[in-house]
Amino acid sequence: MKTLAILGAGELGQQLAYYALNDNHYDKVVFFDDYANDKFINGLAILGKISALKESFVAKQFDELIIGIGYKHLDVRKKLYDLYAKDIPFGKIIHSTSWVDSSSIIENGTVVYPGCVIDAKAVVKANTIVNIACTVAHDTEIGKHCFLSPRVAIAGFVKIQECCFLGINATIVDTINIAQNTHLGGGTVVIKSIEKSGL
Repeated sequence: MKTLAILGAGELGQQLAYYALNDNHYDKVVFFDDYANDKFINGLAILGKISALKESFVAKQFDELIIGIGYKHLDVRKKLYDLYAKDIPFGKIIHSTSWVDSSSIIENGTVVYPGCVIDAKAVVKANTIVNIACTVAHDTEIGKHCFLSPRVAIAGFVKIQECCFLGINATIVDTINIAQNTHLGGGTVVIKSIEKSGL
């Protein structure tokens, strides 16, 4: 029996739990959350605060970890991943309705939502969320700790640095580089490289 721990029991964490269980990636899900007052959410146990994570892993209360903290806190996602990655194995979820080419690389801690396409030689680095119906074309690299909103379309030979947020329906043409900590608003069309962080 394989158990997933999710850091964060909010809306995103609950969504990840749904995919983890209903798409048959894990047999059981538990949460760790610093702000939850209840012991259960949607019938799933909240085992404690994030500070209890290592002790719970040593006690074999879960097998793998995913961070369920959303795009407004990419710096927190990065901090937590860096804090625990050496001691606790991170899992990943690739929804069964997504198409992922066998030559692509999806690193641990990443979640690929339903209906996505990850093309040949694409790389999605650790702790990244690829939301519903995103397309990542060939030879493109998405950095660590990024968040792609629904229906983001990225052409080939694109490089996105870490901690970027790409808003819903953003489109990035080929051979573009995007600096770390860049936030693209919904519907953005990127036709030249972004060299400075910001909105």
